[in-house]
Parts: sequence; C-alpha cells; structure tokens
Amino acid sequence: MLASFFRFARVIPMLDDSVFQRRISSIQKKLGKGETLILFAANYKQRNRDVDYKFRQNSDFYYLTGTNEADAILLLQRNDSAIFVLPKNREEEIWTGYRIGPKLAKKKLALRAAYSLEEWDMQKEHYLTGQQTLYYFFGEDIQRDTKILTTCKDLSRQVRNGKTAPLRLEIPHFLHELRLRKSSVEIEELRESAKITALGHMALLQETKPGMYEYELEAILDREYLKAGAWGGGYGHIVAAGSNATVLHYTENQKKIRKGELLLVDSGAEKDYYTADVTRVFPSAEKFTNAQKDIYQIVLQAQKQAIKTVRVGNTFQSVHDAAVSVIVDGLRDLKLLKGSREKNIAKQEYRRYYMHKTGHWLGMDVHDVGLYYKDGKSRKLEQGMLTTVEPGLYFAADDKKVAKELRGIGIRIEDDILVGKKKPINLTVMIPKEVKEIEAIREKALEK
Repeated sequence: MLASFFRFARVIPMLDDSVFQRRISSIQKKLGKGETLILFAANYKQRNRDVDYKFRQNSDFYYLTGTNEADAILLLQRNDSAIFVLPKNREEEIWTGYRIGPKLAKKKLALRAAYSLEEWDMQKEHYLTGQQTLYYFFGEDIQRDTKILTTCKDLSRQVRNGKTAPLRLEIPHFLHELRLRKSSVEIEELRESAKITALGHMALLQETKPGMYEYELEAILDREYLKAGAWGGGYGHIVAAGSNATVLHYTENQKKIRKGELLLVDSGAEKDYYTADVTRVFPSAEKFTNAQKDIYQIVLQAQKQAIKTVRVGNTFQSVHDAAVSVIVDGLRDLKLLKGSREKNIAKQEYRRYYMHKTGHWLGMDVHDVGLYYKDGKSRKLEQGMLTTVEPGLYFAADDKKVAKELRGIGIRIEDDILVGKKKPINLTVMIPKEVKEIEAIREKALEK
C-alpha cells in the first residue's frame, strides 16, 4: 500500500532560480547600510588517504543559492551582491565534475558581480572597507575565521589612508529565522522525504527476523531510501537491539538480534536537502511482552499528548511539558517515582529515565536551525515551523532500581509535526506505531 501511495504521489514543484533570487533579496532587505553577510559553501573533506567523503553542500549556502559548488563564497550587502566560484576548467571538470563558473552563477542568481575564487583574497578587502557590521558564521572553520579576522585587522591599521574595518562581528541569526519557517514548496519536499522514510520503516517491520544483525536492518533502510530517489539517511541510522536502545546516539549497528528483544530504529530519509526524522520501536518476535508493552504505552501516550500541543501560540517548551507530565504519571504508576507529579517535575526526578528534550526543529538539517528561546523565554510556535516530537523511556541493563523485566528496555517514538494553521499536521502519520498495528504486521512477517 505504501509503495503504491509513493509511486503515484503528485510531482513536487522544483525550486527554480527565482526561488533563490527571492531568498537572496529578502536577506538583502534585512541588511542595513554598512552591513555585510559572508557565507561559505562546504568543501570536500578527506575520509582517508586520497578518498573524500561524499560532498554535501552547506545548508545555509544551498538555501540561498541552490548550487552544489564546493568552496564557493556568497557576499551580500543591501545594495550589492557577489559570488566567488571555482573557474571553468575543462581538464579539472573531467576529473571532478561540472563547474558552474562565474558567468552562469551571476545570471542564475541575478547578482551584481561574480568572480573566480582566485580573486577572493583581492576583493574581500574592497567589499569590507567602510562596513560597520560583518555577519558571518564563526566557529565552522578556524583557519577561515583567522583569515577573516586578519583582513579586518589589516583594514583597521589603514585608518590614516581613509579605510575602516567592520566594528562588529555577528552571527546572522536572521538567516536561520528565515529557514525556520517553511514555505509551501519546502513542506512538499519534507512530505516526500517522509514518504520515503515510511518505505524504509515498513520494510523493517516486514523483513526483520531474530538472528539477523543490526547492520542488515541498516542496509534495508539504505536500500529503500536509495530506490526511492533519496540520498540515503539524513543522519547516521540508529538500529538498536535490546539494551543498545538505552544508548541515545547508538550507531555501531553490529549486534545480533535475539528473539524477544525490542528494536529501536531512528532513521529518516534525506532527499533534495530535506530530511525526515522518525523513530519506531517493534519486537523482534510477534508480540511485545507485557513489560515492554507497558513502557511502550506510556511513551506513546506521552507522544500523543505532546503532539496535541504543537499549535500556533503555544510555546516550544509546552510540548516538552505535556510529554513530561504523562511520563511522570507512568513512572509513578510503576512505583519508580514517589510523591506527587508536581514534586517530581520540579525536582526533575524523571530525568533518570527520560533525559532528553521532547523535540527539535527539523528541515534541511536534522537538528535544524532557529532559536528556541527569545528574550529568555521559550518561543511561541508559528505556522510553518516543523518540530519532531519524540519522548522516550530508557532503563539501563544494570539498573538495579528497576524491576528485572524492565532492565535493558529503551523506547522512543518520534514523528515530524508541522505547525498548521488550525491544528498539528503529522507528516509521518503513515508509519505504524499502535501496538495492535505493529503486532499484526510482525505476526504476518514471521509466518513466512
């Protein structure tokens, strides 16, 4: 059913040049007189001798330019703009692939100027002279930071020649605020990544058998994602059997799966620079044990309650608070917490078993950009924001304070929730998470 749904999904409108031109223009309008934004593209990173990692463009750079050019630089001022790219070179392109070149880059993005990357060192002083504020993402590349600061220092020494350097260096949060609110086209891109993610998770439910290894499940996810046109996962797949699920960022994926264990799978497909992020838990056998089911239902109820809170006007923190309230009640019912709900929440006693937040922004990056607090307060949700909702409970295998049947259980349930105009919109709702649904699929899968 899912495969059929995916095959006949409507075609997503492509992000054409005009989209990126409008984004650049919107950023320029946020820049005042004497303010400059410099944005660097990603570069190739070495995996090991003579081998690079697969190139993936910096999300901010792609968001504004739509280009996959490595090492490029975008410079924006209120009334000026320039891009620096590698020069056209047929011999180099034979080895490393097509280059857009300055002429086409300028035309595609409707910029005032375009240069060969070789001209950056000469031109950057020209563009920074007389500027008051430089917006730049410091801390991503120490060598690059040093060169930028050196240029500013050199300019400051030429004050007697009429040159001045930027007096303020700031992180351009306004760019990330723009990315935080998704356009209709971006939402369709995210829906597509969600549908592909569903294919991967469904394949695991239908194909997993005791005796397989975690890495075999990882391979199934990659198979489904790549077949459907995704680039793979938007982050390292977490395929955690048994007590491995109590390690939040477990990525070894080497363990043999035993009958009776739970499997926690945290994985989302990335396509066209937009990623999903989904976690599901299912038994390696046909059914959950009673202990597994009890914990699962607590987490599921916490997630459902938190999802209801993802509404315009509610705060980001309120989503977490809604989940915590249910989690605490569940732990009290299990006699793992004593005292009132209010006391346990105030003292954060629950953090022994639920130690992370309930969600994060999602988009081009799995932990997407945008502030969570404004003026010291949790920000209010707005239409077009996208957050994960992912409560969990984790009982370490060696935790003698919990009943033996609970030790080694780790459960997290995660969906991708869009803040809609009137109500939350679950982009990953098609991936089963009710106990009856999961057990019915597992029973059928293990009949084969």
